[in-house]
Amino acid sequence: MSVDIRINDILTMKKTHPCGAREMLVLRSGMDFRLRCVGCGREFLVSRNKIEKNIKSVFRENDSV
Repeated sequence: MSVDIRINDILTMKKTHPCGAREMLVLRSGMDFRLRCVGCGREFLVSRNKIEKNIKSVFRENDSV
């Protein structure tokens, strides 16, 4: 099962980042994701399968149907 995640989506994660924030901004998507923590601004690269297991919800500002 693949989740539709695009650049500039905000992911709410099940677990918190060490800074305490749960929201991550998607900077790059593909086999790996480059994410930026909304709380502290740290950027990191995480594999797709690890991210998809830990997503609680996806927020997209410009959701065009």
